[in-house]
Amino acid sequence: MRFRKIHGAGNDFILISDLGPDEDKEWPKEAERLCPRRTGVGADGLVISRLLSHSPAVLDVTCFNADGSIATMCGNALRCSAWAAHRDHGFLQMSLHMAGVEHESVVSDHSVWVTAEIGAVHPRRLQAVINGRPIWFDSAHTGTEHVVAIVDDVDTIDALTVGRLVRHHADVAPLGTNVNFVQSAGHQALKIRTYERGVEAETLSCGSGAVAAVVVATMRGLVAGRAVTVHNRAGQPLTVRPHDARPTRTHWVGGPVTHTFEGVLA
Repeated sequence: MRFRKIHGAGNDFILISDLGPDEDKEWPKEAERLCPRRTGVGADGLVISRLLSHSPAVLDVTCFNADGSIATMCGNALRCSAWAAHRDHGFLQMSLHMAGVEHESVVSDHSVWVTAEIGAVHPRRLQAVINGRPIWFDSAHTGTEHVVAIVDDVDTIDALTVGRLVRHHADVAPLGTNVNFVQSAGHQALKIRTYERGVEAETLSCGSGAVAAVVVATMRGLVAGRAVTVHNRAGQPLTVRPHDARPTRTHWVGGPVTHTFEGVLA
């Protein structure tokens, strides 16, 4: 079974594309086996993409986190799947289904864009102590659970320790949450660090987290304008902008996708 190692702005995946109906495995166990960086291929997640229709272009995409759990929304996994479908079949626009939700995708020369649906937003959802100071986290559902803390300097945050603490906070039990630390970088730019549930570590980039960050930062008056640049740990920014037809409930997230290598799974 062939795979691609591919990353969306630093968020990396093992991608298996165009599986037939009879090609199946115990994918949660495969994710646990393949994603460790010292004993497996190494990735934040395992992505399975199945082509449902050529015209119109429709794909079903499933993302398993490194711990084997299913991601209900992963913007970068969708973007990587769209890039591969463009590479393999020439699609420029397509519909991607993940966890029962339909996402639009557009592939351009330098970016791959997908949509994220905006759900409930709750100011001051929970509080945690960071560097000796109590900090409030707002929550924003962007297809999956996220909390966002606005901080003065993301580089001073122990994202692993604080992220793990907040991820298991009683106020977001039993599901837990992804955790984002966000800093203003101008009227149309943010800096972000994200601790991802399911990966159980800080990742270099998170598409749904970038959208959650923009939603919260806009609510807090930190950013304004049609497009916001979100600078991540990979140094490969994502751009978030409202959907023209559904600006209040749908956002686009776009940025680079990089194919690093491919191989055959044993």
